[in-house]
Amino acid sequence: MCGIVGYAGGRPALDIVMDGLRRLEYRGYDSAGVAIVDDVSGLAVEKAAGKLINLEKALAERIDTGFDIGMTGIGHTRWATHGGPTDRNAHPHVSADGRVAVIHNGIIENFAALRASLEADGVAFRSDTDTEVAAHLMAAEMRALRGSLEGPALLAEAMRLVAGQLEGAFTLLATSPDVPGAVVAARRNSPLVVGRGNGENFLASDVSAFMEHTREAIELGQDQVVLITPDSVEITGFDGTPASGTAFVVDWNLAAAEKGGYDFYMLKEIAEQPQAVADTLLSRFPDLSLDEVRKVVIIACGTAYHAGMVAGYAIEQWARIPCDVELASEFRYKDPILDDSTLVIAISQSGETMDTLMALRHAKAQGARVLAICNTNGSTIPRESDAVLYTHGGPEIAVASTKAFLTQLVACYQVGLRLGAARGFSHADVAAALRAVPDQLRALLARTDAIRELAYDLATARQVLFIGRHVGYPVALEGALKLKELAYMHAEGFAAGELKHGPIALIDEGTPVICVLPAPGDALHGKVVSNIQEVRARGARTIVIAEEGDEAIVPFADDVIRVPVTPALLAPLMTTVPMQILACEIAAARGHDVDQPRNLAKSVTVE
Repeated sequence: MCGIVGYAGGRPALDIVMDGLRRLEYRGYDSAGVAIVDDVSGLAVEKAAGKLINLEKALAERIDTGFDIGMTGIGHTRWATHGGPTDRNAHPHVSADGRVAVIHNGIIENFAALRASLEADGVAFRSDTDTEVAAHLMAAEMRALRGSLEGPALLAEAMRLVAGQLEGAFTLLATSPDVPGAVVAARRNSPLVVGRGNGENFLASDVSAFMEHTREAIELGQDQVVLITPDSVEITGFDGTPASGTAFVVDWNLAAAEKGGYDFYMLKEIAEQPQAVADTLLSRFPDLSLDEVRKVVIIACGTAYHAGMVAGYAIEQWARIPCDVELASEFRYKDPILDDSTLVIAISQSGETMDTLMALRHAKAQGARVLAICNTNGSTIPRESDAVLYTHGGPEIAVASTKAFLTQLVACYQVGLRLGAARGFSHADVAAALRAVPDQLRALLARTDAIRELAYDLATARQVLFIGRHVGYPVALEGALKLKELAYMHAEGFAAGELKHGPIALIDEGTPVICVLPAPGDALHGKVVSNIQEVRARGARTIVIAEEGDEAIVPFADDVIRVPVTPALLAPLMTTVPMQILACEIAAARGHDVDQPRNLAKSVTVE
């Protein structure tokens, strides 16, 4: 979701802030803006709806000295929540007296009451956002404090007082020409990291914004305020109590966040999947006792939910433990039955998914233990869980998840095998097959030309349907999700056995139906072949993802995509990849932005 950058140092801030915003574009946004502070011209602000190029054009037309020489600045890419994606709703927002600029990620839930109170005091609002209340509150608190406090301490105390008045999830950054050389931030339920440099310091929603300048980072805790100047980082609680974050070193290679010659980040990340899976297989399993687990509940959203669905099949089969898989956004509201023998697995690529975080907190309040599966070191969900299994996928820039999905699957399989072992079940054959997966993926990715050609053939289709059974069903859902996300086409995934209960009415002449076929020896193979015959008889174009060597499907398939042979429960690691490539190439053929699809954000940090 919204990208945030802050800088205080000895270099012109605009270039650093803009470069940070470019590195955060992958999060998804619909407007952008910057505020720069200098000793000469004070506060210079520019913002624009649309992509960063619009902001760059607006900046090129400005001649304010502050934009050129100011060494303190904040920047923002916004994904609209309160108020449409317009110039006036873009961040930063400036207080009525022009002395404070604020940017914000999250939602201020009590903004309406705060706004009404400010308007009653004569404050005129210039936007439809919840964020603007924070700018006016900051200015009011600074005026009230002036005289008793000066300099950076004034800015920090004003932020603490404002944060104490806000409800909801938020990261706030503020800067003021009254306190040049300082940026202050507050964090509650929304991501924020500090970058520590030499004579300069950084704030960002993601380490990728500053990793070109420093690898030394600090993860802030809940309800903390941080003040940065060129030479200092001071952290306190909202109550002013001194606090400390968690220091860590960013171990990503900067080149890993670049396209590396690929047309899209997504294609690069698809190609990185064999190594990402290999790295995840080497993950250290957390010190978490599994002996007393009597029930497993998996909570996740979107693509992570589909990974969880696959995990549900594996855990029940390998460990013989009941496993429920729940959409995190619905979990709290069904009043789930949990206790201390329940293991809740929270899956999130970013570790900041708000729906999953709220579900996690509900689970812990009911006495359950929580294991996080996450790709982002030090993020909120791992930090609030009892244990974490990291996926080691590296940076994923494209909004549509690819290697995140496969590494989440691998992590879930590791949990399933450990749960099975804790109950006396050995699955050495599955563990061996998992170790072979990276090489199998490399082989699969080496022969994708036919998939790309098929994608261009399907680009003009009106709709595409996906079917599968058992673990093929969540793969079908994931394939449909990718196509909806990227190509903006009507796409639906169905359990193949449900076709005759209604969805088969969608089939007409030429409708592409992508079918995930189990292995020939699987009990469901013949049933899915029958489903394929059913849709073909009604005019569908059948595109079948089948194992190498499965010749029984050839008479019933218009197109066959071959994948390596794996145990049935591991098949999604293979069958998902052709769907990723299809979605990417269909979207490109239709002229869409593959890496930044409309209306979507990489990390959803609001409920």
